[in-house]
Amino acid sequence: MGGFFGITSRKECLTDVFFGTDYHSHLGTRRGGLAAYDPARGLQRVIHNIENSPFRTKFEHVFEEMTGTAAIGCISDSDPQPLLLRSRLGKFAIGTVGLIRNKEELICTYLEDGGGQFNAMTGGEVNTTELVAALISTKPSFAEGIRFVGEVVDGSMTIVILKEDGHIIAARDRLGRLPVLIGKNEDGYAVTFESFACEKLDYVIHCELGPGEIVELSPDGMVQLTPPGKEMRICAFLWSYYGYPAATYEGVNVEAMRYRNGAILAENDAALGNAEGVDCVSGVPDSGTPHAIGYASKSDIPFARPFIKYTPTWMRSFTSAKQVDRNKIAKMKQIPVPELIVDKNLLFVDDSIVRGTQMRETVEFLYDSGAKSVHMRSACPPIMYGCKYLNFSRATSDMELIARRTIMELEGEEGFNHIEEYSDGSTERGKNMRRAICEKLHLASLDFQSLEGVIRSIGIEPCKLCTYCWNGKE
Repeated sequence: MGGFFGITSRKECLTDVFFGTDYHSHLGTRRGGLAAYDPARGLQRVIHNIENSPFRTKFEHVFEEMTGTAAIGCISDSDPQPLLLRSRLGKFAIGTVGLIRNKEELICTYLEDGGGQFNAMTGGEVNTTELVAALISTKPSFAEGIRFVGEVVDGSMTIVILKEDGHIIAARDRLGRLPVLIGKNEDGYAVTFESFACEKLDYVIHCELGPGEIVELSPDGMVQLTPPGKEMRICAFLWSYYGYPAATYEGVNVEAMRYRNGAILAENDAALGNAEGVDCVSGVPDSGTPHAIGYASKSDIPFARPFIKYTPTWMRSFTSAKQVDRNKIAKMKQIPVPELIVDKNLLFVDDSIVRGTQMRETVEFLYDSGAKSVHMRSACPPIMYGCKYLNFSRATSDMELIARRTIMELEGEEGFNHIEEYSDGSTERGKNMRRAICEKLHLASLDFQSLEGVIRSIGIEPCKLCTYCWNGKE
């Protein structure tokens, strides 16, 4: 996916932007970049590949190259950014987070109408951020251009722009699928995805932008360029997986939500008698752990960590583009604690089950380490649809999703007319899908959180949440 952080200040702020951007490293593993404005030097920019080294190590010498009283930083799981551009609107740096599904249509329209051209990347792809900048620049102002992007993009687009006067424009995507928060201190303003990034740098959260809201920040104040819309569809998966535990979105803390979510899973198991004989509850590290803590607290089954992820030197398991490499790295990171595994009935809670490939490897690893049985609970409903709005999965087809593949094997394409039944573990179709996945992954039992359970644990009105990946409803 990705994230960004920025500051406009009366003082040199590059150090704070460096740390603020680094606090978004959990949102992406491919590219990192910084752009800065200095009254004497103008706009500057640097981008590095962070696939094999974290952001901090790649940018630790940036202070020898750049200075600035305003700066933005980007973490990206896709294209290099921020980009430094010049257009009818002047010079500016721009970073984006989101997904555009109708790139070719937009490119053709832009080329035909404006006669412009784009730098092609490997494979002929166009940098998404460059395309967004080109669309913005077709209008007479940044605000009009950003609104235009929201109207024509099929997907979603959250945008940060650093202008050549040191002002920052921040825009939340039209339906607010991702958060954008504004922080404030005596010297200026900050913009961030993650609330704690501001707070750790001594900025007080001033406000959270509404859906489609656009603001311009300067050291002297915040000016609203476009008011928020009434309709919101913030991604529910942020709380389940992508969000950092200390982060708060729409007033709801991620860690607290995960505790509630796990407790609801435990309530469901208790009502059905599904967890009898389990010796301990564990989380698939790291994001499954708080869900498991909530489960253990509610069920009174002891919490334990039968295996630990070795993270001091191993990169994140999904960094590599090759699935075989990701699986190998995931296996190498898993260090067993035999005293907590051998002859034990283990119940694990994971944040979600997407393809199931790494989970199968984990379950086999636990049995090889002496487990008596392995039970699995997913803190999310079965994922039935690839995301249309955010670039949070490398899946290129819905059929890569284990739930979809299993339905096809059980019933063929006719099964896709009964997605709601398959998602519901109380129906015959739902039970059949769970049994089939258990066989695939060698699990003693499997269940998923219900959609109602996820919504209840978040505590936001259902109409304000995007749950497309689970129920296909836009």
